[in-house]
Amino acid sequence: MHSKGLPTCKVDLKEKSSHDQKLIPIHYVVASQDLEVGDVAFAVPNSLVVTLERVLGNQTIAELLTTNKLSELACLALYLMYEKKQGKKSFWYPYIRELDRQRGRGQLAVESPLLWSEAELDYLTGSPTKAEVLEREEGIKREYDELDTVWFMAGSLFKQYPYDLPTEAFPFEIFKQAFVAVQSCVVHLQNVSLARRFALVPLGPPLLAYKSNCKAMLTAVEGAVQLVVDRPYKAGDPIVVWCGPQPNSKLLLNYGFVDEDNPYDRVLVEASLNTEDPQYQDKRMVAQRNNKLSVQVFQVKAGKEKEAVFDMLPYLRLGYVTDPSEMQSVISSQGPICPVSPCMERAVLDQLSNYFKARLARYPTTISEDEAMLADIDLDPKKRVATQLVKLEKKMLHACYQTTVEMINQLPDLSISPCPAPYAPQIR
Repeated sequence: MHSKGLPTCKVDLKEKSSHDQKLIPIHYVVASQDLEVGDVAFAVPNSLVVTLERVLGNQTIAELLTTNKLSELACLALYLMYEKKQGKKSFWYPYIRELDRQRGRGQLAVESPLLWSEAELDYLTGSPTKAEVLEREEGIKREYDELDTVWFMAGSLFKQYPYDLPTEAFPFEIFKQAFVAVQSCVVHLQNVSLARRFALVPLGPPLLAYKSNCKAMLTAVEGAVQLVVDRPYKAGDPIVVWCGPQPNSKLLLNYGFVDEDNPYDRVLVEASLNTEDPQYQDKRMVAQRNNKLSVQVFQVKAGKEKEAVFDMLPYLRLGYVTDPSEMQSVISSQGPICPVSPCMERAVLDQLSNYFKARLARYPTTISEDEAMLADIDLDPKKRVATQLVKLEKKMLHACYQTTVEMINQLPDLSISPCPAPYAPQIR
């Protein structure tokens, strides 16, 4: 990079061994000298940054492709695959060689679950992340099937490559590996044109470690992409950057790691009003008036589980209203106020409590069993990150369950049976 115009910077490359002895060590970026908050660790010239604008030349074509059937990641992956065929003749040869070395692995040396075997995906049993992985893979396959579109629409780019159409030149598995590699290191730049918003920045991820509580980001400045550090470093310390407000499920899917201290971690609870309810339209109107939808997704954030349960209760109570006169009272009131009888409150809390209990039962292990596994220093790295993820999910769900149990125990009369609710809302 220095020979291609990289200015003097304040970082070095170090390497760490991989958990798999068949794989070569991975590289990571460290401070080459003591750094203070606000220091520029490095600035990579735009000539060394890969963007769609750089790849396709014509910004109009770049924008057309990304608003049609192909994502920026698919276009960037395809470009690097063709460049790799050029071998050492490619300007990007050293960077592609580094991406190959990393093999889509983050700094924990674990690949995205998109590259895991079926048996390894079973580590995620009980977690919605398992379905997200399969859904993402289907999305990648749909993009693969559209790759030839790039060939025909951006022929001026690919005529320099004397190879077949993309789907003939590259099997799906090869494209998926390239896609995951790009996904693990792409940087989302702010305040730039659409064709430059996704960038591959040498010295950026995955050579930089991601941290959820870090505020340092790679930013576009005049003629370059730079990193200003947000904390002091001693020479030799690994440099960390912020990965954006992503829950651990996305960190694992995109980058192959889980952050135990992630303040943005969350699980989702979907509730919906019963469409068979004769008063469905009125309830839908009341829900919308209170910024809720007929199918509402509630976010349960780590450390704020009780608040999440309290946010769900008015919505669920609305679903339990059966008396038309009570419904009229709700419509005329301002705010999510429903008449709450003791038996209705018991029914709502029972439904919510049973939901969290059932969701916890989907996991094959308990939190204590997860912690025992994580204490094993020889635990397979993929199983380790999967176990970290499901343990943190279960902690949030268990906190919600405990909140509902406490609320049930605080009811004035525990002998009251739940009200019958022919049109109770659904929770998924």
